[in-house]
Amino acid sequence: MDSKKLLIITYYWPPAGGPGVQRWLKFVKYLPDFGIQPIVYIPENPTYPIVDENLLKEVSDKAIIIKQKIFEPYQLASFLSKNKTKKMNSGIIPNQKKQSFLDKVFLWIRGNLFIPDARFFWVKPSVSYLEKYIVENNIDTIVTSGPPHSLHLIGLELKQKLDVKWFADFRDPWTTIGYHKSLRLSETAAQKHKKLEAQVLNTADTIIVTSKTTKTEFEALTTKPIAVITNGFDVEKVEKQTLDTKFSLAHIGSFLSARNPQFLWESLVELMAEIPDFKSHLEIKLIGAVSQEVLDSISAFGLTDYLNNLGYVSHEEAIAHQRKSQVLLLIEIDSEETKSIIPGKLFEYLVSNRPIIAIGPKGSDFAEIITETNTGVFFDYSEKIKLKNLILDFYNQYLEGKLQSNGVGLQKFSRKNLTEQLVQLLTS
Repeated sequence: MDSKKLLIITYYWPPAGGPGVQRWLKFVKYLPDFGIQPIVYIPENPTYPIVDENLLKEVSDKAIIIKQKIFEPYQLASFLSKNKTKKMNSGIIPNQKKQSFLDKVFLWIRGNLFIPDARFFWVKPSVSYLEKYIVENNIDTIVTSGPPHSLHLIGLELKQKLDVKWFADFRDPWTTIGYHKSLRLSETAAQKHKKLEAQVLNTADTIIVTSKTTKTEFEALTTKPIAVITNGFDVEKVEKQTLDTKFSLAHIGSFLSARNPQFLWESLVELMAEIPDFKSHLEIKLIGAVSQEVLDSISAFGLTDYLNNLGYVSHEEAIAHQRKSQVLLLIEIDSEETKSIIPGKLFEYLVSNRPIIAIGPKGSDFAEIITETNTGVFFDYSEKIKLKNLILDFYNQYLEGKLQSNGVGLQKFSRKNLTEQLVQLLTS
């Protein structure tokens, strides 16, 4: 029996690094096990803010990859300021009070001229190419993955032109995502974003989201079926790691300006003053892109001597650090808009056997996962005393050599199980 063909339209694909690439890279890995032939459509010459060549070896040899050239204005903007465009491209937006004139100009252009985002120039050539490809290859099901949400506009046009079943997969929300407010949108631009979002939500056959809160938000905008399929963890072949000798608190992934947890830095400073040996053991380990505001804050609290800022490392290396760090930090912006965000790295954290300190807004979706899996403790931004007490408790367990995590019920978040959920949805 021939495999069912599935066309996946995505921007992030190896050698892209960072969290955006993992979801569909892993779905594609397991889809053939369930009788589905993945055909992945990607840009031929993308501007990826993070590159991880190691991920190329994770691409399934059963996947068919098709490519078309893309024009991205980042390529032009980088002539003005390569560093600024790269940071903005990776989601690091400077704090509003600290934005330079050039920052404000870039944000205004990004928000008002490139709607929904800077990849919208890829929509028309992609529709033209894929319309023909879909017909010639008898494809009846397509998936678009966003952000960038321009890719949903490709799905929208293909759905209007052809008899295809379209699944719109939202790895993150659209108009309610944390950085949307930072884009200096005019009223006209804001309305255009909302109109396009509504069109996508009301035209796709099924919407896929990664959290319950996003599902609830979208239910107010559409009557189309909405399925929650979270991100997950894969079975990573990582050599057994020796734990750090220091009491290392590791944050892995982008550390954005608005994620800066002042009360965590305060707690560490107070513990250093109260416990003589604490400072000789402490290590703050940051892995990934870190905003200048976070580094300035660490410096202002006098913690620079305890900072190990490793920058971006390969996904393989990041997994190794997750397994050998004493404590893992998961930090989300303290705002209503970020309750729905479940960081992809959470699922890798779950299977690292290291305890998690999670910080986010009250009612965060990821708090529920951490609690139900017994993998760590969640704090909202008002719980400084509780946070400080937990760090002290973890520190004492570290001194006794007993600090670890004992997760329960993790298997439901395995990539293979999640792919099975996806296949049931695609074929129902």
